[in-house]
Amino acid sequence: MPGQFPLEKIIDNFSGQVSTDPTVTDMPCVVVPPAVLVALCLFLRDDDAFKFNFMADICGVDFYPSLPRYQLVYHLYSIDLGWRLRIKCPLDDPPKAPTITHIWTTANWHEREAFDMFGIVFEGHPDLRRIYMWQEFEGWPMRRNYPLRGYKDKYNPFGEEKASSQKHTIGDIL
Repeated sequence: MPGQFPLEKIIDNFSGQVSTDPTVTDMPCVVVPPAVLVALCLFLRDDDAFKFNFMADICGVDFYPSLPRYQLVYHLYSIDLGWRLRIKCPLDDPPKAPTITHIWTTANWHEREAFDMFGIVFEGHPDLRRIYMWQEFEGWPMRRNYPLRGYKDKYNPFGEEKASSQKHTIGDIL
């Protein structure tokens, strides 16, 4: 059985740049700005007190119309210590965050999924392209302001018409 999770060590090490999320009750959770994300992940992977050697998941979240609108949620696991940690990273609009593929290679496909579904750009990603939708697909289907039936096109005759201001392509955000 793992010992007490040293959450204070994370907070102290990043002197005010990382905070806890008191609303989360199922596992320890920290909140970090994108500028500190890579440093935090390296610390959590390499420090012997944590040994987070498995990045299990990255989720995108859209809080439209609230600000900050977007958030990335990372789930880490320490195989050696049996600990889990959630990291929340709020993002401005347009949503951008640094890649963590050089820390955990499993981040590659998770980041591509968040890019494809939410339009979140991961700066420095080695192959940032759509993973589910075709490359010409316009928009990001998991954004809260995306039409329920999608946009009308040759594959979807029942979708909503796109206003010229609603046309979004990958080139718009890269």
